[in-house]
Amino acid sequence: MAKMWEGRFSKAADKKADDFNSSISFDSRMYKQDIQGSIAHAAMLGARGIITGAESGLIISELGKILDDLECGRLKPDMTCEDIHMFVEAELTERIGDTGKKLHTARSRNDQVALDTRMYLRDESDNVVRLIKSLIRAVLKQAEANSDTIMPGYTHLQRAQPITFGHHLMAYAMMFMRDISRIEDAARRMNESPLGSCALAGTTYGIDRHFTAEELGFDRPCLNSIDGVSDRDFCVELCAAFSLVMAHLSRFAEEIILWSSWEFRFIELDDAYTTGSSIMPQKKNPDMAELVRGKTGRVYGDLITLLTVLKGLPLAYNKDMQEDKEAVFDSLDTVKMCLDIFIPMTETFTVRKENMYRAAQEGFINATDIADYLVRKGVPFRSAYKTVGQIVAYCIANGKVPDTLTLDEYRSFDKLFEEDIYGDIKLETCVLKRISFGGTSPSSVLEQVKCVRARIGEK
Repeated sequence: MAKMWEGRFSKAADKKADDFNSSISFDSRMYKQDIQGSIAHAAMLGARGIITGAESGLIISELGKILDDLECGRLKPDMTCEDIHMFVEAELTERIGDTGKKLHTARSRNDQVALDTRMYLRDESDNVVRLIKSLIRAVLKQAEANSDTIMPGYTHLQRAQPITFGHHLMAYAMMFMRDISRIEDAARRMNESPLGSCALAGTTYGIDRHFTAEELGFDRPCLNSIDGVSDRDFCVELCAAFSLVMAHLSRFAEEIILWSSWEFRFIELDDAYTTGSSIMPQKKNPDMAELVRGKTGRVYGDLITLLTVLKGLPLAYNKDMQEDKEAVFDSLDTVKMCLDIFIPMTETFTVRKENMYRAAQEGFINATDIADYLVRKGVPFRSAYKTVGQIVAYCIANGKVPDTLTLDEYRSFDKLFEEDIYGDIKLETCVLKRISFGGTSPSSVLEQVKCVRARIGEK
């Protein structure tokens, strides 16, 4: 296909240079946004009298047909074209002749590609948010069903205090809620239209940038035409937000891997989201969770790619900026893929409540509650803390746990201990007493579920 700039050159580009320069293999996914942008631009050109109303109508009509043909598969992008923008323009000109060549009046590929990228990522941001909300719903369902399921809470991967499994899961719901907020915030900032910035300096034509911005659902046009074509902050911001999504998925995946191991046996993953071994017939491997954990590094790499591409670029547009799309598209695709598998994996895992409870009975995780018992009797916390440390040391030396100590043994450490100590350190009591806002009690967990449901627009 002839190049639009061939009048300036005395010979054709080398085939290797052509291939190296081409971006249609990855930017063809933006065909819908490219055509929508062109329709708005053609409508504006006609409204402003830059082209005739008849020419504008013909261009708009034919662009609509090209979009329909691409959507239903009657038309495929020509991979010999440099990019999707050139393909659409060439196809339009092929169909309606010289009138098609008027579409590019008062427009550059610089503002065109910036427009398409913003529109595409804006649309896809909505899709990612929908997936995250679906994952949150899966987490809420499990949390609600396990609002009173007792398990050991951990710090430093050491058993720390008794909590409910529902409470633990709700911590991930909070992470994913923040992910939604970050993505929506980035999408709001990207919602300024670069169309009409042209190559970098604007245009001599009397265009109406506010018209096209409104037509395409933008809040406003970019205020500075140089920034309009050279800004890729929105790609970096989205990729950073996606990196945090992956960080949260990876942390969740790591716990799922631990919980489903024979050492924990807190949950069992559904067979549909595990694999077996080629040599060990007993194995049930959490491969989906492991792959999510592994793909996190890939998204982090995409973020570093974007930051590195942009770090030394002079204004305005440079060809380096073509590298933005593969990185941000890969980040987007990876996040969507991981969310798509994580949702059903979370919905279908089985909770082994008895194993969680058994683990909570070990490790002295009610030690803080013994200290709180003494504090309520008037003992300063630090003194109570020291006494309980001595009790734990005594239990370890004698193969006991606090629940099995006699009252005389307790009173040998402090005379304030009474028979009610046993009820106070029961795991169920320890959990129920956590009445502070956001705590682990079943009522608190259910309140958290209710609040998050409201935030994502559900009753």
